[in-house]
Amino acid sequence: MGHREDLLEGAKKCLVEKGFVRTTARDIVGASGTNLASIGYHYGSKDALLTQAFIALMEEWGEGFQSGLGGEGGSLERFRAFWEGVLSGHEESGPVWSASMEVALSGERLPELRAMIAASQAQGRRGLINMLTDAPEDELTDRDVRTLGAFYQALLNGLMIQWLFDPASAATAEEITEGMRRAAAAARGGGAGGKAVPGASADGPAGGPGS
Repeated sequence: MGHREDLLEGAKKCLVEKGFVRTTARDIVGASGTNLASIGYHYGSKDALLTQAFIALMEEWGEGFQSGLGGEGGSLERFRAFWEGVLSGHEESGPVWSASMEVALSGERLPELRAMIAASQAQGRRGLINMLTDAPEDELTDRDVRTLGAFYQALLNGLMIQWLFDPASAATAEEITEGMRRAAAAARGGGAGGKAVPGASADGPAGGPGS
C-alpha cells in the first residue's frame, strides 16, 4: 500500500482504539508508519483523514452483513434481518459509534470535523435505503434521502444510543420490527395497539422509495 492507504488504515485503527477526540496526528503516523507531512499532502488535515476513516469503517460495517440479508427489499423480513445484522456486530461497531457520539456532543469544539461528518450524512442515508429496500443508490431522489433515509438513520442512531447506554435494555431486532409493524398499523387507523386494519397486511413492506 502507498502512504494514502496506510494513513487511512492507521486512522481507522486509532478511531476504534481512541475515538475522534483523543486521536492525534502523531497517533495516526505511529499506527500507519508514515509521517506528518503525508497527512496534509494526501488528506489536507487530520480531521479530514479521520472523517474518511469513519466513512470507511461505516461502509465496512454495512458490507459485513449486507450480503446475508434475507427477505425481499422493503419487507418486514428484510427490516428484521437488517437489525439482526446491526445487533450481531454491535461489539465491533460500538467503538466507532462512541466516537461519532463524541463529535455530536462536542458543541463548537470540533467545528471542522462536525461539518465534514454532517456533509457525509446523505451518503450514509443512501446506503441505508439500499440495504433495507434494494433500491439502487444512484436512482434515489433527494426526497428519498431526506425522508426515508433520514428515518432509517434516526432508527439506527437511536438503537446505537440505547446500546451505548445499556446493552441489556436495548431493543432486539424482533422488538424493533414489531414496533415498526404496530406503528404502521396505528398510522393506518389501527389504534395504539397496532391492530391491523381491514385490507392491510401486517407482513407488508416496511417502506421504500416513493412510498
